[in-house]
Amino acid sequence: LVIQAGAMADGGDVFLLDMGEPVRIADLARKMVELSGLTVRDENNSEGDIELSVTGLRPGEKLYEELLIGDNPETTEHPRIMKAREDFLSWPELSRRLNALNAALDRNDMIAARATLADLVSGYSSTGEVSDLAFTGAEPIRQPEEVNGQLQAGEN
Repeated sequence: LVIQAGAMADGGDVFLLDMGEPVRIADLARKMVELSGLTVRDENNSEGDIELSVTGLRPGEKLYEELLIGDNPETTEHPRIMKAREDFLSWPELSRRLNALNAALDRNDMIAARATLADLVSGYSSTGEVSDLAFTGAEPIRQPEEVNGQLQAGEN
């Protein structure tokens, strides 16, 4: 599908590939162990070669990934390949906005920089205040220091 989508591309296209039914990662891992000629160590087999463990989501990982910003993919000549129709900025408009972002950064104006970024990304909404210590002028939190086996308050 990837090679076929690449052959359809005109440049800058975004394609959605119908990869079929989802596969559980645990099932895939178990199958990979077994295809390698090994066995999984679990409650049913304490002598197995490899133990699989679930660690949960790590920072930045998601259970669900949004594939499109919009909801309007186009069909293509291939039944399992769709083409995204996303809004985009013209080069002159994008250049103007990037220049505004650079100007805000040159002034160290994080509020303007953040507003410019929010304007560039359709549907973006802030999750909170700026937390950059250099921007806010806040003192960093200092860890207590250990002196002769006893914790001492850090100096500011």
